[in-house]
Amino acid sequence: MPVENEKLKLKRPLVFFDLETTGTNVGSDRIVEVSFLKLNIDGSRELKSWRINPGIPIPPGATKIHGITDEAVKDAPKFSELAGEIRNFLEHCDLAGYNVIKFDLPLLAEEFARAGSDFDAESRSIIDVQNIFHKMEQRTLSAAYKFYCDKNLINAHSAEADTNATFEVFMAQLERYETLPKDISALHSFSAQHRNVDLAGRIIYNEVGVEIFNFGRFKGKPVAEVFRTELGYYDWMMNGDFPTNTKTVITRLRLKEFNKK
Repeated sequence: MPVENEKLKLKRPLVFFDLETTGTNVGSDRIVEVSFLKLNIDGSRELKSWRINPGIPIPPGATKIHGITDEAVKDAPKFSELAGEIRNFLEHCDLAGYNVIKFDLPLLAEEFARAGSDFDAESRSIIDVQNIFHKMEQRTLSAAYKFYCDKNLINAHSAEADTNATFEVFMAQLERYETLPKDISALHSFSAQHRNVDLAGRIIYNEVGVEIFNFGRFKGKPVAEVFRTELGYYDWMMNGDFPTNTKTVITRLRLKEFNKK
């Protein structure tokens, strides 16, 4: 039976997560630390955290943010070695985090793709605590933690500290805003900015359900129309550092147009 209380209704576990990475490019950067906090239906919690060897150098700029050096992860497992355990931990769970829709979720999916491991995001509800915060108050994670929990975020940009802070902020949001839905699928809709076609939000649905570009010079233009009139654009995207999931989506859309002919 689903858990129902005054703060949250769960039909299946909800996993909060955060990544620390080599950079901010979903297509080319890698995870160096990940933390998952699972809120089970019975109210119990499970926390799992790993340092990860990204297989590429960690830029000094990234180390300055999260404090993780090449030396610190040289003996850590690679993501491919952990993919099965992580996938099993997330199985049949919904997901939540801070800025997960734009960054953490597509990068996590990209790492699974590189490891040759399936990762199903479409069947899950995704709650982005940042989007709830921005819709309600317009701030950042440290400010959100201070605003909602009246605490200073110690050890910010540690995946575990950020994951726990995100969970606390989310629960405080449920407490503060009586109008927030308590159902996970409704929170998924509320915390989304767009209806994404790909995980990174490069392609989204417009108000009538047509797939359109959400970036660059063709932003707002239907994907099918651009691919018909700009013959090299598809090849440019396929050869670029776009995430694997984005390339899969544009290939599917292109094939759909071919099949109409």
